[in-house]
Amino acid sequence: MSAPRPAKADRPPRGSSKVAKPHLLESGEFENPAARKGSWLQTVRAVGWSFFGVRRSADYAQDVAKLNPVHVVIAGIFGAALFVAALVLLVKWVLGSGVAS
Repeated sequence: MSAPRPAKADRPPRGSSKVAKPHLLESGEFENPAARKGSWLQTVRAVGWSFFGVRRSADYAQDVAKLNPVHVVIAGIFGAALFVAALVLLVKWVLGSGVAS
């Protein structure tokens, strides 16, 4: 017979990390992430590679340490909007050319 499950109040919510990463918290690296001085070009490159789906773990760790999260969010929203606009233009071009009829 298996051991009884802990009560819901004793379990962490789904999707949450069970253990904090003390080595990251103690270093002071995450104290004020918005004060990081990563350039916009580094941010755009990181977001572009993330959209493509290819990223080395060493580059990811460097991005986490250097890039401003506000810049990453803005670049991600802009990149997604640009991608959707490109798809809409492509569909309009294909339908307008008569190839799809």
